[in-house]
Amino acid sequence: MGGSSFGTVFTVTTFGESHGPALGCVIDGCPAGVPFSLEDIRRELSRRRPGGGGPATTRSEPDEPEILSGVFEGRTLGTPIAVIVRNTSQRSGDYDNLKDLYRPGHADWVWEAKYGFRDHRGGGRSSGRETLGRVAAGAAAKAFLAGFGVTVRAWTSSAAGIDAPGAGESGFDLEEAERNPLRVPNRETAERILKVIEELRSGGDSAGGIVSCAVTGLPPGLGDPVFGKLDARLAGAMLSIGATKAVAFGAGFAAASSRGSLQNDRPVPKKYPMAPGSDTNTAGCNAIHTSVPGIGYETNNAGGVLGGISTGMPLEFTVAFKPIASISRQQKTVDRVGNVRDLVIQGRHDVCVCPRAVPVVEAMTALTLADLLLLNRSGRV
Repeated sequence: MGGSSFGTVFTVTTFGESHGPALGCVIDGCPAGVPFSLEDIRRELSRRRPGGGGPATTRSEPDEPEILSGVFEGRTLGTPIAVIVRNTSQRSGDYDNLKDLYRPGHADWVWEAKYGFRDHRGGGRSSGRETLGRVAAGAAAKAFLAGFGVTVRAWTSSAAGIDAPGAGESGFDLEEAERNPLRVPNRETAERILKVIEELRSGGDSAGGIVSCAVTGLPPGLGDPVFGKLDARLAGAMLSIGATKAVAFGAGFAAASSRGSLQNDRPVPKKYPMAPGSDTNTAGCNAIHTSVPGIGYETNNAGGVLGGISTGMPLEFTVAFKPIASISRQQKTVDRVGNVRDLVIQGRHDVCVCPRAVPVVEAMTALTLADLLLLNRSGRV
């Protein structure tokens, strides 16, 4: 696939620039008959749209989607699904001073080194606004996964150096993550982070953070054991999101200082739901096959993946994002001919990417899993 396309069977190609007339995506390979509507896309886009307050940019876009093809009477047709969202609040003049300058922390110079020229308006294709097409496509992938009982949820677990309670800890409330602008699963922690965010905004600075993701209902057996590992595919998907610097599964980096006797996830008997038409206990993964014995795991240090294949335990991973590169402080840079210049970046920018990255992480996870579910159908007879 090309540099703007993702997936093997369930695929998406995104298009558009930050300050162009529109952005969108073409989704192909989604089976026919999946319940899917404009409201599904609208709901996901509203979670990543700019102008939402808190650490978000003040650029206000309605992000109203249009479905051009592939859906009829609330169901997918099995043909390409085209979605478009028109830009309405571009202020390209804010970027006129960047035409001959390379912003610190941005892809300006490397983009020009690759292509010979670039769209300097808001970062063009390198802008975070590119993720709009991913989120629209992710809505279709989520609708497909819902038919298999698979749920994808992400949240801000750390921002501006402040950690929120983790899943299973006192104070963790996943529903709260959708009630505050930072998408932190604890109101008190969210308020503390917001205070720091506002101080950073006033000082012309930005903050990094971590997004956590958990997938429930995922059957065992997804992924291939060598180059197509489930965690490798997911890591690639996450690292394709702008500002991502690290991805960790399960115990993550803590596993490096642990011991095998502590990290090994021990198999245990597990009772699964009956398969339709079967009188035996199965792994509850009829989307793949119905002959897996009832096996679970006592712990989940591996984050739901062993040998690159899903275990049937919750799929758990974290994604680390660097601070937003566009800050309003004066910085040193160079121009096209190598002269050192002073730079103050104009425009409207996020202070912390995490809350708007949450639906993007969910979307890329859903797209990866939808693709693997379809691929897995060819894995055995």
